[in-house]
Amino acid sequence: MTIVYIIAAILIFGVLIAVHELGHFLAAKLCGVRVNEFSIGMGPLIWEREKGETQYSLRALPIGGFCAMEGEDEDTGDRRSFVRQGFWKKFFILAAGSLMNFLTGVLILLALYAGATFLYADQVTGLAPEFAQTGENGLMEGDLLYKVNGYRTFLRGDTKLFLQYAGESVDIEVVRDGRHIRLTDVPRQICTSTDGKTTYSGFGLYVGVAAKEATLSGKLQYTWNSAMDFVQLVWFSLGQLITGNAGMQDLSGPVGIVSTMTEVGNEAESAVDAWSQIFYFAALLAVNLSVMNLLPIPALDGGRIFFLLVDAISMALFHKTVPERYQSAVNTAGFVLLMGFMLLVTFHDVFRLIQ
Repeated sequence: MTIVYIIAAILIFGVLIAVHELGHFLAAKLCGVRVNEFSIGMGPLIWEREKGETQYSLRALPIGGFCAMEGEDEDTGDRRSFVRQGFWKKFFILAAGSLMNFLTGVLILLALYAGATFLYADQVTGLAPEFAQTGENGLMEGDLLYKVNGYRTFLRGDTKLFLQYAGESVDIEVVRDGRHIRLTDVPRQICTSTDGKTTYSGFGLYVGVAAKEATLSGKLQYTWNSAMDFVQLVWFSLGQLITGNAGMQDLSGPVGIVSTMTEVGNEAESAVDAWSQIFYFAALLAVNLSVMNLLPIPALDGGRIFFLLVDAISMALFHKTVPERYQSAVNTAGFVLLMGFMLLVTFHDVFRLIQ
């Protein structure tokens, strides 16, 4: 089944990129911007059909697609070109790709949770003898974990992740009977493990799983929480990279993503479980693409939105905007650097696979 999972992973990755471009396409059409070509896939042309002013294409490589709008990087003189649109139309068109990715992730999660009978969250199942802040204004067995160091524990497993990357102290917030209780600066110390015999360096929480019956409203809330958890994980991961708590070995490019999805499928206990895990990973990837594309990095949609904001401020203050040729040059340089970084990550992925 390995080859099946590899093909599925590649197709999913390609579809998510194509969905992103579809978002730009639909938004452009809605805003009256001329679209010269909308393509599914990249590379050599397999099929094309012209309808109205737009050429619809199917290309050989199933690794995404593109939406070629009139005047994306320079003024071509066409009043319907992208560069001649107002601030909000440009903003909507640029953000629509990420919005489509996010919605795709939410829909996948909704489908996965549709048949769920129970929903799960992190819960305090006990406290080490060394843990001092207990009782009504401290922690008690049965408390539901709500935040760790300001990060919401939306899903089971979140608490363990955030505690793992905590420093010498941690802030913990729990919910008990609808009441929020927050402890600050809980120290890392030598604690006794659950067997009562061994010790470890930690914060003294025994964390388990709380289960509740899944209702329709609960499934909808859990779907949204899962999507928000994915968004939060992107920011958390970026924070760990910036602070040096994570490095190159923790990054994955397309090769690493396909490898991970294949590994998830092969390790599953059944075919149903394998596909569920693969599509769960696809939802995670969709939301990740949504957030990453909105980062203010040149060549990404977020970088172009950043220039929109700079133009708006510059126009308000100086009655001038940044010339399109300069924006294009910055975006081109950003694209080259981004591709170089992706190649570096890809080589690292390949090196890990052949070790």
